[in-house]
Amino acid sequence: MHEENHFKGSELVRDIVIGMSDGLTVPFALAAGLSGAVTDPSIVVTAGIAEVIAGSIAMGLGGYLAGKTEIEHYDSELKREYYEVNHFPEKEKEEVREVFEEYGLSKASQELIVEELSKNKQKWVDFMMRFELGLEKPNINRARNSALTIGTSYIIGGLIPLAPYLIADKVLDGLVYSSIITLLSLFVFGYLKSKALGQNPWNGALKIAAIGGFAASAAYFAGKFFNQYL
Repeated sequence: MHEENHFKGSELVRDIVIGMSDGLTVPFALAAGLSGAVTDPSIVVTAGIAEVIAGSIAMGLGGYLAGKTEIEHYDSELKREYYEVNHFPEKEKEEVREVFEEYGLSKASQELIVEELSKNKQKWVDFMMRFELGLEKPNINRARNSALTIGTSYIIGGLIPLAPYLIADKVLDGLVYSSIITLLSLFVFGYLKSKALGQNPWNGALKIAAIGGFAASAAYFAGKFFNQYL
């Protein structure tokens, strides 16, 4: 018996990806940059934790505002569709016909569907929202859930590159251990993310690890340069 396995957690995974990828990369790059400029691991930890706190709040707030905007946009379009159905029903019926015409349905079939659909105003509007505007009704808790998921993921990701500096006696030792742990985490995270989305997991793993490594390397040499010449 054939079973269709479609991925259904796109919103949750998207928020985790946004929070975790930035949480791993930004504090990692910050710690690497400071490692090129300071010698005390506690400075790296203090600055890193401050960044994680600020970053998680900023990212969470961004997710909340994006979720609210999505809900407000849907509600605005929903009101507009109800207005058009009530005041311009023939125009809206023609738009329904156009949708089914694209699928190759005959004129008779189009008319039958239009007349049946127009008998239920709620389903009619729902159809127009989905097939004319391409909008799905967002979860009413979308903004809150997005903020919590992104913010929490950022904190979890951000603590990983900072943890080695808590036990390292020297900044460069912390940088080495942080690089190993963080790059490995980025690789695993990229692999799992790509696999969940049905993409090539090895390509995704290498891509995310490479981006994190490049950002940290650039930050380290920038910190070293400014420490020596400024």
